[in-house]
Order: sequence, then C-alpha cells, then structure tokens
Amino acid sequence: MQTTFPRLLLEHARARPTAAALREKEYGIWQTLTWAELATLVRHLACGLAERGLQRGEHLVVIGENRPRLYAAMLAAQSLGAVPVPLYQDAAATEYSFPLNNAEVRMAVVEDQEQVDKLLELRPTCPQLSHIWYDDPRGLRNYDEPGLQALDALIERGRAFDTNNRAFFDTEVGRAGPQDVAAMFFTSGTTGNPKGVVHTHFSLLDRAAAGKAFDRLTEHEEVLAYMPPAWIGQNIFSYAQWLACGYVVNCPESASTVTIDLKEIGPTYYFAPPRIFEGLLTSVMIRMEDAGRFKRWLFRHFMEVARQVGPDVLDDKPVGTLQRLSYGLGNVFIYGPLRNSLGLSRVRVAYTAGEAIGPDLFQFYRSIGINLKQLYGSTETAVFVCLQPDHEVKADTVGVPIEGVEIRVADSGEILVKSPGLLKGYYKNPEATAEVLTADGWYHTGDAGFIDAGGHLKIIDRAKDVGRLQGGPADGAMFAPKYVENKLKFFPFIKEAVAFGDRREKVCAFINIDFDAVGNWAERRNLPYAGYTDLAAKPEVLQLMRECVEKVNADLAADERLAGSQISRFLVLHKELDADDGELTRTRKVRRGYIAEKYQVLVDALYGGKAEQYIETAVTFEDGRTGSVAATLKIIDAAMRPLLKKAA
Repeated sequence: MQTTFPRLLLEHARARPTAAALREKEYGIWQTLTWAELATLVRHLACGLAERGLQRGEHLVVIGENRPRLYAAMLAAQSLGAVPVPLYQDAAATEYSFPLNNAEVRMAVVEDQEQVDKLLELRPTCPQLSHIWYDDPRGLRNYDEPGLQALDALIERGRAFDTNNRAFFDTEVGRAGPQDVAAMFFTSGTTGNPKGVVHTHFSLLDRAAAGKAFDRLTEHEEVLAYMPPAWIGQNIFSYAQWLACGYVVNCPESASTVTIDLKEIGPTYYFAPPRIFEGLLTSVMIRMEDAGRFKRWLFRHFMEVARQVGPDVLDDKPVGTLQRLSYGLGNVFIYGPLRNSLGLSRVRVAYTAGEAIGPDLFQFYRSIGINLKQLYGSTETAVFVCLQPDHEVKADTVGVPIEGVEIRVADSGEILVKSPGLLKGYYKNPEATAEVLTADGWYHTGDAGFIDAGGHLKIIDRAKDVGRLQGGPADGAMFAPKYVENKLKFFPFIKEAVAFGDRREKVCAFINIDFDAVGNWAERRNLPYAGYTDLAAKPEVLQLMRECVEKVNADLAADERLAGSQISRFLVLHKELDADDGELTRTRKVRRGYIAEKYQVLVDALYGGKAEQYIETAVTFEDGRTGSVAATLKIIDAAMRPLLKKAA
C-alpha cells in the first residue's frame, strides 16, 4: 500500500467525517470519536509535539492501555516523521531502561499515574527523558516535576501553534513516504536485551491490506482492542488494519471490564492468543459444573452433537438431515446462548496466534459456530505470513502463505520467509539483522516446520529448541519442548508448563496449575485450601495433574516421532510463573533457559530421583514490593506408554 498512516487518517476524515473511528468506555458509557474529530486531535497533538521540539526520525515512547488519545499520539508522531515506540504498560520500570536509552528517547506520552511514576523513577538512568505527558490526570494533581504535563496542555499548545502556522501540519504529512520508518516494536527478549524491530509505513500497511483482502474486511467491522498495543498483534489489528479498512476500534474501560465490554460491543472481527480462548472456555466449564443435573446433561448431549457435525456445518460440508436438525436445536438451546454469553455472537472472523492452540479447544469454538482460524507471523514479518482460508481450516496447521509471501523450508527444517512485510532491520544492531535477513531477502523465522500436501504450513517448535534425547530407551528420539508444553496446557487445570529433556535420557516437567479452574474443582469436592501454594501441594491436586500428564503421554505414544517425549517425572511449582519475576516475557512466552537456571535445584531433583525438594523463591508483587515463597515440592512419577519402535 503506497501511502502512510497519517494520509489514511486524513482520507477517512474527508470521506466519512461523521463516522465513528474510535470508541472508549468511560464511567460505564461508550464515548465516540469520529474520523473528523480524530483528525483534528492528531493535528493539534502533532503541532504541540513539534512546538516542543520533536524532530523527524526521533522516537516517541507511548505507554498505556488501548486509549484513543494514545493512538492519536502515535499518529501525531508519524505525521511529523517521528517514530512511535509502544512499550508494555505492565512492565516493571527497569524494563523500560534499555528501550529508552537504546532509542535515545526524549519524549513520552503515557496513560496514567502508574506509568508516570515508572518513568520518573528512571530519570537518573535516562537523563535525556525530558518531557512526559499523561492522558489520565487522576492522582497527579500535586506532582511537580520538570517536563511533566497533562496531554491537555500539549493539545492546547498545539492548537495555538496550528492557528499561527496553518500550513505546517499538512506540509509535514506530505513529506513522509511509504518507505519511511513508521514504528518500532521491541521484541519480548526471551534471551538477552530486547531488540527494536524497525518497520516502515509500507511494510505494516501492505500486510494490513493483504489481511483485509484475504478476509474481505470492510469499514463495517467492529473490533475490541484489549491486548497491549506494544504487542504487534494488537497493533496490526487495531491500528494498521484499522486505518487500512476504516472500521471501528473499541477500547474497554479497564482490564476487569473486558468480558462485559466484549458482550456490549459484539465484535465482528476478533483476535486473541490461545490463552484468552482457554480462559473463556475454562469460565464456561466452571459455570457448567455448578449448573443443575439436567442443564449439565443438556450441555453435554448437544456438545457431543456439535463435536460430531459442528465444523462441517460451519464449513458448508454435507451433513445428514437428522444431524442438521439436531444441531439446529442445539443452536437454539446451547450454542447460540453460549456464543452470546462469550460475547462472540456477531463474530464473522476470529483469529488466534502467538502459541499453538489445542485441537480440542480449537474445535470447540468452531463446533459452536464461531469461525475461529489460525494465523502465522511474528513482529519481524508484520504478523501476516500465513492465514487459514474459510472452509480449509485445520487444527494442526497455521494456514497458507497469503498474497506476496514466499515460504521455503531449509535443509535443517527451519522456515524461511520472503514478504513485503519484513522488518527494515533491528535498531542499532546490524549483527542481529544479518543473522535473520539474508542478502537475497529471506527471513530466518527460527521456527521448525514443513508444508503439508495441501500447501498448509505446520509448525513443530522453535528450531533452536528442538533437541534429542540421549541415553535410555528413547535414545535419539526427537524432543520438541513447546509441543509437549502445549499438550499439557490443553487441559483447563494447567496454566503453564516447562518441559526439559534435550540431551537427557528422559523428559521431566514443571507445571503451574490454573488457580481458578483447580480452585473451583477443589471447592466442589469440599477440599479446603489457603492460597495458591497450599492448593498446588494438595495430594488430590497432584493426582489430578498426574492424570493430565498420563493422558498427554498416551497421546505422545501414538506419534512415532514424539513417543520418546513422554513425561517421566514432574512437579507442580509452588508459585505461578510471572513476567515480573523474569520467568515469562510480557507476551507470556516461557523463558525456558532462565527458568532452568533459576530452578536448577528442582531440575536436579527431578533427574536425581528425589521424591521431594525444598525451595525458597524470591517474588515481586504488583506494587513493586518483594518477598519470598517457600515450599517442599513433591516429585511425581508418571506412567509412560511403551515405545512401539525406537525413534530414528
């Protein structure tokens, strides 16, 4: 798409000035911002930033939830040829230090007091950070810090500047071209410092347009923006595609009201990582367990009908008359109310990405009439590489290469991609850029996989994580840790898992229980508990986890290539893995190497044949305080299925 983000904004404002561009829920009421109002806001913000000295090519950090005025701040920066850099709003202050210094950031626009406090804390180590503007003034009335102001003050300065320089804004917007840098996204940094991924207007908008064409998106779509804007997945769906399509983006009041807001908006185009879909299903199953006997029977009966014929009905495949009638009844009594309860009754297209989604979970949503599909991409590819076409949806693939994309599989099994959406490079890191981008334009994804007979891409694991077992009966067998971990996380009782086994004779695992799901399970059995650590150590819970692990082992045993990856021993961790403790990235990816090092004593106990192990772990609370959690963890042996033949 040969244009820029600000030009698209102005085109929408000229063509549909009174149409809704953004909605924000405030004090329980949805407030609408039209395209014309948004264009005026961006104009004044851009003039205000220019008056304060923001230069072309300079970086502007933006931190907060999805908020219309933060979106406007990004557009304002782009209007001046500056580069917005969204950062994760839930990150600890120290996590901002590297991006701020790496990108030499002088100015930041943030949502509220929490983000202001974090940035003020960093001023000694980031002395160049001279200007901070905040959107929400609550709690900031008595702050008196140099360079700290409300966003309203910046808008007022911009309005005055615009009055005296009427041609300035339009001239600046006209100076930008499609190949200019439009945004920078910092990777989650599973190892070492995060890398700044540099994208142009063209790379982001070309992929947004390709996704638009693939799913026939229009300006009539409704989208709920509730994931972090710093995650490129959310940024593409609620920013790049928003401007490419001109649809309405709705911003929830808060994280705690997302479920309610989802029902009120009824999005037609929906995107969420697997953990969101897992959470929605877990809440459904918890409610059903608490329902009466007849309702439980009705639910199970019609869900079995849905499992058998639902995906075929959705894909317009032939279905028997009686089965179609039964499914129709199920739609009246179960599926329709369930979709409405989930807030997905109007969804035309739903996507999931980021991690593998369990086949059972995936088929559940499709069986009740939700057109859930998978996509494949990354920060470096502007998300859209492969998408699943309607009527060609498979649970074990991530779709076909879309317009403009070429894929090839290296001899090592690594997926290589050539696409108009590839990054321009890693900021100030030519060595890292050279590692992933070849001279002839191929991007090394780091993922291992293959193209199936139907042209669909199937991902196995991260290429660097795929290993081999050494010694023992499964000597030489392939070990794909993420595949094993995802198998475990398909159970609603398991929230996170970390598998170990590369160059070892057997596979062992750490497990995090899902506190809500297991808590509800325990309460229905009159099993008392005093918090997460106590619940995770209950013998009944350990037995529940053993049953889950042994079901996974049965599934793995049926796959000749992965039968050796059955889990021999496991333990249930005494605390939840947490990004604030460095165990997960901000996108909730497991930092396996860090965890193995941090919990080396537990890994040694698993492989050393111990029956239990004492551990004390430092933790960081939400308010920044630190403490510790200690427990003696039981180590459980799991039954394994015999290997039918030795893996090659």
